[in-house]
Amino acid sequence: MELRGSATAAPAAVLSEGVIEALGRRIIEGALRPGDRLTLESLQEEYLVSRTVVRESIRTLETLNLVYSKRRVGVVVQPAQRWNVLDARIMRWRLAGQGRASQFRSLTELRSAVEPVAAACAARSAGLEERALLVELAERMRRTGPAGHGEDFLAADIAFHTLLLRSSGNELFASLDYVVREVLEGRTRLGLMPAAPAQAVHRHELIARAVSEGRPAEAQDHTARLLDEVRSAIGD
Repeated sequence: MELRGSATAAPAAVLSEGVIEALGRRIIEGALRPGDRLTLESLQEEYLVSRTVVRESIRTLETLNLVYSKRRVGVVVQPAQRWNVLDARIMRWRLAGQGRASQFRSLTELRSAVEPVAAACAARSAGLEERALLVELAERMRRTGPAGHGEDFLAADIAFHTLLLRSSGNELFASLDYVVREVLEGRTRLGLMPAAPAQAVHRHELIARAVSEGRPAEAQDHTARLLDEVRSAIGD
């Protein structure tokens, strides 16, 4: 990725974001390998930005554990085992890259470990408004899915799973709602969602009904089955 122009041509934050995006993707894709060393000077020249912009970019990449800085050594690329793999930005880069199948598999396995239990918890502890809204979102998916309203369907799908996690009453489950969002948005961007998702919609309706009527075992089972179907759809 090229960032043409001087540091005064655009706000520093915008330039920094461009450097972060470019370097992050290069590391994720393996163009920059573990142990590779970079210097502030070389990055300034490559991206045509100021030292301040480069420093800010590197600080962000350090928080993601993609690189570390050491005096008289420079900026060093970290191995994948050190990456902050639950960061939304890293998930997005991995889903857009050559390793997307592996990333989809890993994230779906994480969802499979969390969402069925969250659904059972929601069936026990969700409030009346949450139960009703879950049913409404499943109905919205039914209306928008077959009609090909991709953005509307995606919004309802994300809202459904977000509500399922948040209404579980478990703050740790609720904190993972962004994982589901990244997966669903990633599948949509890459054209990996089914064109007519009737089976998935039906499964969402069964989950919503089980939660609404306070049947934890059924809510857990239907959610587990939904994620098994997702795994099959992405070629696991």
